[in-house]
Amino acid sequence: MAHKKGQGSSRNGRDSNPQYRGIKVGEGQSVTSGSILVRQLGSVFHAGKNVSVGKDWTLFAVADGKVKFESRANKKLISVYPAEA
Repeated sequence: MAHKKGQGSSRNGRDSNPQYRGIKVGEGQSVTSGSILVRQLGSVFHAGKNVSVGKDWTLFAVADGKVKFESRANKKLISVYPAEA
């Protein structure tokens, strides 16, 4: 008997992993430093106060506090403000 499978079936089965983009934290939620706020492609959201941008446009918090979504000059900003004690 031949040891070859039918054409195509043995060569399939590769696919890239999903990207899981989107907003990860809602407004008013508490975050710690280093928490990812948004995974995005390009600068849909811009970094506000206490927020930094990763090399793949991911926004993450650089301080503990509460998340605030803002808009300034037709730009969507995401900021993190320290929680009042």
